[in-house]
Amino acid sequence: MNAAAAIRTLVVDDEPLAREGLRLLLATDPDVSVVGEAGNGPEAVRLIREQRPDLVLLDVQMPELNGFEVLSHLGPGEVPAVIFVTAYDRYALRAFDIHALDYLLKPFRDDRFHDAIGRAKAQIRLTRMSDLSQRLMSVLSTYGEREGTPVPAPNLAPPERWVRRLAIRDSGRVVFLDVDEIEYIEAADYYVQIHAGGKAYLHRETMQGLEARLDPERFMRIHRSAIVNSSRIRELRSEGRRDLVVVLTGGTELRVARSHREKFQHLR
Repeated sequence: MNAAAAIRTLVVDDEPLAREGLRLLLATDPDVSVVGEAGNGPEAVRLIREQRPDLVLLDVQMPELNGFEVLSHLGPGEVPAVIFVTAYDRYALRAFDIHALDYLLKPFRDDRFHDAIGRAKAQIRLTRMSDLSQRLMSVLSTYGEREGTPVPAPNLAPPERWVRRLAIRDSGRVVFLDVDEIEYIEAADYYVQIHAGGKAYLHRETMQGLEARLDPERFMRIHRSAIVNSSRIRELRSEGRRDLVVVLTGGTELRVARSHREKFQHLR
């Protein structure tokens, strides 16, 4: 890959050995170019502003400024894509709240690291394509104004607002779950129970809070204590004159509350 197309990457960790380990892993990827490294928060802020990297591998706990404080010191146009690399699992939910691409918990396997870098590269390339489209349309618009020819506005997708992955603490580890894997969600006091892939995960978040982060085109509230992934609905079944039941692909049957039945009227 040529230098202009390489994924410019900054390594930030207060441990020299940790930085060296990350550099060695990145050196095996021809698509990545390491443009610098920082051992503390203020140095990271300075290098991000100077180097304008595409991607930052960012530790959480560091001297002077922690990883979250580093990002808070940057302006909206200065924040690169971020993968957190840390020994502390308790910051995972906060990391995804600020749209980190991934959260690597030390010690991690090499294949887990390369998977994270692969996803980051794909996301950065999509961002570059979107930026290029915007610049091209801007040039065409300016040219059209000079020539007296109207140029239609670009049909660009809006910024993504719905969560795509959840970080779930499970028996001393953090499980990263793609929302597409979710079959249904149940309320459990101050928690929710997420059912996916034949497993159930207890996640500390309210039903209302999680529902607000899920795409309503894909996730349907069918009861005050149940949300289903609409793509996992296999069957709708009427029981009696008023009762409606959804049957999911895994065989689970959930009753639809009367106040939510209108969502299914066009399907019956």
